[in-house]
Amino acid sequence: MARTLLDPRLTLVSLRPDQPQSDPADSAEAPRRGKGFSGSPSRGQAKASGSKGRRKKGTGLSAADHGPLGRSPSLEAIEARARLGLALAGRLRETDVNLAWKKAAAEHHPDRGGRHATMQAVNAARDVLLGRGLG
Repeated sequence: MARTLLDPRLTLVSLRPDQPQSDPADSAEAPRRGKGFSGSPSRGQAKASGSKGRRKKGTGLSAADHGPLGRSPSLEAIEARARLGLALAGRLRETDVNLAWKKAAAEHHPDRGGRHATMQAVNAARDVLLGRGLG
């Protein structure tokens, strides 16, 4: 049985009746066109060297999404969000930040028994999220 599988004279029956059977020796000499992994472009379309013909995948984020209020905040902004008790990811509005700051300030204000260093950290977190710099 192993001998019949290795016999080159035997051809397999095609399940597609619309394709004519060809001799395997002829197909090796003929240039390949169309579908497959032959590497040649189909329909006369030449591709630039080094390109695979598809667009690069982006992150789906705009420049605004990389800011402290955007969907993809930096590590500093994530720490600021955690300090104010906000969501660590996702978009925020300025009003959300202000409301969270007011709640944290009421809880940690030195006049109401809070620590001065904690209140400074809460204020710094608000400044980071709202984009207020030192200058």
